[in-house]
Amino acid sequence: MDNTLENDLSLATGHRSLGDLATTFPLWPPIPQHATASGTSYPVEVTYAYDRVDPQLFAQPPLPGLERWAPLLPPLAPGLAMAEGGTALVPAPELAAWAGLNAELFIKDESRNPTWSHKDRFNLCSISVAVATGASGVVLASSGNHGASAAAYAARAGLPCIVLVSPDTPPAVQSFVRAYGAAVLAVPRAGSQTVIRQIVERLGYHFAHHSWGCEGYKTLAYEVFAQLGGRVPAAVFIPTSNAQLLFGVWKGFRELHELGVAATTPVMVACEPSTRAAHFQAFETGQDQVEIVEGPTIAYAIGSSVSSTLGMLALRESSGVAISLPDDETRAAQAALAGRGMWQEASGAISLAGLRQVLAAGRRFDGPVVCVTCSSGFKDVGVGRDEAPASELEWQAVCRTLATHYGTQPVLAEQLQPFLGA
Repeated sequence: MDNTLENDLSLATGHRSLGDLATTFPLWPPIPQHATASGTSYPVEVTYAYDRVDPQLFAQPPLPGLERWAPLLPPLAPGLAMAEGGTALVPAPELAAWAGLNAELFIKDESRNPTWSHKDRFNLCSISVAVATGASGVVLASSGNHGASAAAYAARAGLPCIVLVSPDTPPAVQSFVRAYGAAVLAVPRAGSQTVIRQIVERLGYHFAHHSWGCEGYKTLAYEVFAQLGGRVPAAVFIPTSNAQLLFGVWKGFRELHELGVAATTPVMVACEPSTRAAHFQAFETGQDQVEIVEGPTIAYAIGSSVSSTLGMLALRESSGVAISLPDDETRAAQAALAGRGMWQEASGAISLAGLRQVLAAGRRFDGPVVCVTCSSGFKDVGVGRDEAPASELEWQAVCRTLATHYGTQPVLAEQLQPFLGA
């Protein structure tokens, strides 16, 4: 164990296999998964001395700084935190009406984290593993959010970082990752794990995809509970890829219930693009492990070719559901969010699209609903490519240009009409 970690605050005691909850391991050394005798590997989760949790832990305000939840997090490396968490829970009555929800709707806006995504919760915990184990660097594969976040926290830890991206990752996103000093390699997605394994084995790097990271996501649940005034949502809609966010948020609500802080738990809803909906396929067929062929989607940052133990466990325990969203529904939700002042990447807006689809299918919720949106619209494919229309400065020319390019906006079109002549 590395004494540079803040071990006096954490009540973490060890790990347990999510394939066999009776199989436990010590906390040190930190492990990401458990291999069975049959050769099957299962993820592990961190366990805690729940009987030592101070009930007043959840009486504090949900402000930024995950360290406030340190007793229910793994040991954190000092100096990494950047006031992550404490993100806004935005009331959204107009979006509730748009989706067809006859209840309160809230948007949990994770774009307000230090690197503009939910991944900062993950990497505060995951990069602490790199510090604890004396890793010589950090390596990972990412479509954008995870890469930028891991690079930022690696930089704070003074560790080099290598991020593997697919060749079609937007150049702006690659620049975002490089801004933190990370080395970015564009490699075929199918071979990235082989390269990562070589970097880990030959250079001694930490693979920033660790079970400790999911623990950081629990804090989102703690915050929502506090922000709702001690209420539990009826349902939480989560953009889903490898389902670490889905599982982590579910675990947070489960802990609140098991500790006697909350009387209920929410239904968890996994939202995936229809071309990458492995959890949806697994859910529909009643299986845990399903592998599919991925297709293109505007929600490029999420979706997976393989369903996960984490995701299926969260869905089963919460009586949840997985849904599959076509791009046109996601695009409509993204526009609806932007129309209320929240520009989210398509991969984050998919949660609102999921709510609308579920309601259209006849599902109803008795209580508040929360849609988690993950990241800024600046990270979408194609951002920055369209130039604004040029106009001459003469008033009539300005009106004509506005009418030509933005005449489909009803209010603006009506305002311009008196100046356009017959």
